Amino acid sequence: MDLNLRHAVINNVANNTQGQLQDTIVDAIQRGEEKLLPGLGVLFEIIWQNADEQEKSTMLDTLEQGLKK
Repeated sequence: MDLNLRHAVINNVANNTQGQLQDTIVDAIQRGEEKLLPGLGVLFEIIWQNADEQEKSTMLDTLEQGLKK
């Protein structure tokens, strides 16, 4: 992923509240547009980098279960 895109996404949401972040995520998912996937990837990268090992394990369990549906 282009580093400029990563910074653009971060700068776009850096001062958002939790509610605004949730709205951004929900909107991107509901739209289902391919062009929004990189932005969601950047947000997930931030979540992953700031999660402890237990949180990462929980995310992986959730992902694994979601993929089995």
